[in-house]
Amino acid sequence: MNIGRIGTAMITPFKKDGTINYPELERIINHLIENGTDAIIACGTTSENPTMSTEEKIEVVRFTVEKVAGRIPVIAGTGDNETAYSIAMTHKAEENGADGIMLVTPYYNKPNQRGMYAHFKTIAKETKLPVMLYNVPGRTGANISAETTIALSREVENITCIKEASGNLDQMGDIIENVDSDFLVYSGDDGLTLPLYAVGGAGVISVASHVVGNDMQLMLKAFDEGNHELAAKIHRALLPLVRALFAQPNPSPIKYAMTKLGFDTLDVRMPMMEMLPEEKAAFDKIWDTYQEKAKYFRELAIQ
Repeated sequence: MNIGRIGTAMITPFKKDGTINYPELERIINHLIENGTDAIIACGTTSENPTMSTEEKIEVVRFTVEKVAGRIPVIAGTGDNETAYSIAMTHKAEENGADGIMLVTPYYNKPNQRGMYAHFKTIAKETKLPVMLYNVPGRTGANISAETTIALSREVENITCIKEASGNLDQMGDIIENVDSDFLVYSGDDGLTLPLYAVGGAGVISVASHVVGNDMQLMLKAFDEGNHELAAKIHRALLPLVRALFAQPNPSPIKYAMTKLGFDTLDVRMPMMEMLPEEKAAFDKIWDTYQEKAKYFRELAIQ
C-alpha cells in the first residue's frame, strides 16, 4: 500500500444539532487533496470515531471513498477493542471501496503481546486489504512492542505498515532496522515527522496537515534533496504550532484551526469540548507567528 509521505487523519465536521455535515466533509476532502495530503485516514481518532455510531462510521468511509474518487488512497479506521467487531467493520470498509484499513491497539482491555498478535493477525486474515497497525499507548494504555510489530510484518503478508505514536524513537528505530524494506513506519506524532524520516521512516499520519500539509511536504522534499538546513528550519518553525494543536484534547484545536481557513468545523461531540476563548486567543498568537515564518517557506514552494 503506497500512501505517500503524508496521510491525514481526517476530522469529521458536525452540524449544530450534532449530525455529520456531509457537504462540509466533501469540502475538507478536496482541501486535503489539494494541500499536501497523499492519503486520507477516515474514522481514526481525530474523526471522533469513539462518539460515532456504527452506521455513521460505515457511511463516512463510503462517502469519503466516493468523493475522493480514486485521486488518493483512503484508509478506513476499523480497529476496535473487540476482534469480531473489527472484522465486521473491516468487511464493510472493503465492500465500500477502501484502499486499506488501520487497526488500533485494543484499548481498555489491554491485551498482552500474544493477545495483540492474535488480534491483528486474525483481522488481517479476514481481508485482502493492506493493513496499517496503529500504536498509540497514550490513548490505549497498551504498547505494541517492536518485537510484535516485527513478527507481524514478517508473518502476515498484508500487514504492510504501522502508525507509530508511542513517541519512542528507539522503538521505531528497532522496527525500521528489523523489518523488510517494503514495511513502512509512519510517525503518529507530527512533531517527530522529520526526526523519524531522517532515520528511515516513511512519513507521518498527521493532524497538522489539515492546515500545513504543503509546508510539511516542503520540509520532507528539502530533506530528500539534501537541504537539511531548510528541512530543520521548517521543523523548528512547526513545533510550536504542533504543540498548540495538542494543547487541548484532539481534535478541538485542529477543528478551530480549520475555521481560520473558512471551514465550518468548530463543533465537537461530547465529551470533547470547544476551546475556551482564552485558549483560542493563545492559539491565535502561535498561529499568527507561524504564518509570518511560513511566508519564506511558501515563497520557496512557488519559485
